[in-house]
Amino acid sequence: MAVAATVSLIAAGTSAAGAAPASTGPTTEYTVLLEEPGNRDFAIDAVEAAGGEVVRSNDAVGLLTVKAPATGFAEKVSASSAIVGAARSKPIGHSPAAKAEKTKRDNVEKENKSEKPNKAPAQQGSTAGMDPLDGDLWGLNLVRSNIARAKQAGDKRVYVGILDTGVDGSHPDIAPNFNNELSRNFTVDIPNDADGGVFDGPCEFRGCVDPANWDDGGHGTHVAGTIGAAANGFGISGVAPGVSLVNIRGGQDAGSFFLNPVVDALTYGADIGLDVINMSFYVDPWYMNCTNDPTASAEEQLEQRTITATVQRALNYAHRKGVTLIGAGGNNHEDLGKPRQDVVSPNYPPGHARPRPVDNATCLNLPTEGNHVISVSALGPSTAKADYSNYGVEQTALSAPGGYFRDGLGTPWYRTNENLILSTYPRNVALADGAIDEAGNITPAGEAAGVKKAVQGDKVGYYQYLQGTSMAAPHAAGVAALVVSEYGKKDKKNPGLTLDPDKVEKVLYKTATQRACPNPRTVSYVNVGRTPEFDATCEGDAKFNGFYGHGIVDAYGAVTRGKQFL
Repeated sequence: MAVAATVSLIAAGTSAAGAAPASTGPTTEYTVLLEEPGNRDFAIDAVEAAGGEVVRSNDAVGLLTVKAPATGFAEKVSASSAIVGAARSKPIGHSPAAKAEKTKRDNVEKENKSEKPNKAPAQQGSTAGMDPLDGDLWGLNLVRSNIARAKQAGDKRVYVGILDTGVDGSHPDIAPNFNNELSRNFTVDIPNDADGGVFDGPCEFRGCVDPANWDDGGHGTHVAGTIGAAANGFGISGVAPGVSLVNIRGGQDAGSFFLNPVVDALTYGADIGLDVINMSFYVDPWYMNCTNDPTASAEEQLEQRTITATVQRALNYAHRKGVTLIGAGGNNHEDLGKPRQDVVSPNYPPGHARPRPVDNATCLNLPTEGNHVISVSALGPSTAKADYSNYGVEQTALSAPGGYFRDGLGTPWYRTNENLILSTYPRNVALADGAIDEAGNITPAGEAAGVKKAVQGDKVGYYQYLQGTSMAAPHAAGVAALVVSEYGKKDKKNPGLTLDPDKVEKVLYKTATQRACPNPRTVSYVNVGRTPEFDATCEGDAKFNGFYGHGIVDAYGAVTRGKQFL
């Protein structure tokens, strides 16, 4: 497949406009965003005048990677009219499953592993015609993928990108749909951070670059399984079990996301003709990136503005190229239109967070509040909004199954693993987590967490329960892939099918199952052990509200009624 080149390398020590001025003292790497992608030569002149050296570029969005002095460079280069701004190349995103630091998001996703779950009541086996463990996938039934696949199970010519911590392409449920040829890893493992602490941990492969079919975090593989695990009579099946899965890895093993890998992944995915990209992370080191942060230094101000402008430009680029963008709404249990004080930023380097005011007008939680991104909130098996899920009429577009450990108060299902989302689990991560032993047997810790194992001949697959808006987004991404499969046309620029993302969005919204606000509108989670901070008020009506957006994403409705909205 021909791919438009968006990333170019420049030989170390030399730039397109000549050698960079020599610098004294320590240097670091910066991301520099051009005012216009076409004014590259002027921008390089500005970089060199500020003492920097261009080592790499992404021409699709006008992004330069620059080696420059550790102090003063950002302010100097940003003074040029050819430059939007500069930011240090540090981890600027974090998936909820971080190794380097146990964040609140990690605790949300693995709540059942930190608190002893109750034992769920016995239930019936898998549905006829489904895979053996599909009986545990209440989310699959709630979005009606189980009946939608009789009409449309997903077309192999539809490509879904997983922008995450990686995808285990060897997992028996992933392998049949995994496109290794197109998959890419845009990260390099970092054994230690700048302060000498453990970051990603030891490099598993020479050169510290994991293969494109590898996942050391487990998060991306879980997402991929929900979207498109194969309906192959083994383990589980996904919402769209017939589509192609492409790993466009932008996250480190530790769960952190650098700006350059994320943008490179987005532009690469757009250029190869991906139809859908799932983004289950948010941009760090700032929980929200603000254009006017009164607590920030001059360099921190530039950093936040540069991150916002760069991510928005990459999202716009992907949308123009025909990509439907799906984002996780976030696990901070707040109305994103009325954000609380931010007490977790900046979260890198660790220990630098400070309380800071954030406002709806000048601060964005990215990518979920980014341009063209369909933001998804999370619900539990009862269809109640999960206690941890962000919400709000300005941001929530759709709701989908994300798991809710504390759902079902007063029933035998309360605080059970089965309230969460079961999906694919890399063997190497299960071993590192202590969920299985060296022989592949599930340990007592794994059994308590509900880890499952499927065996068929020499095939062995593992599955884990997680919860979060990161689990809700892939349900929506899977339905989006079914929409393209059912109504898409042959792509004239790339092999496969294509459908205008605005049309995909319209079908998703118009066919979603509407759900009214609860009565009373303000929901307290105190009775399930949460503090009053978790209390949430639903605004809007049955057609659109802050808990459910346009409604609960519906696979069957999308593939049977969607044509009338195109």
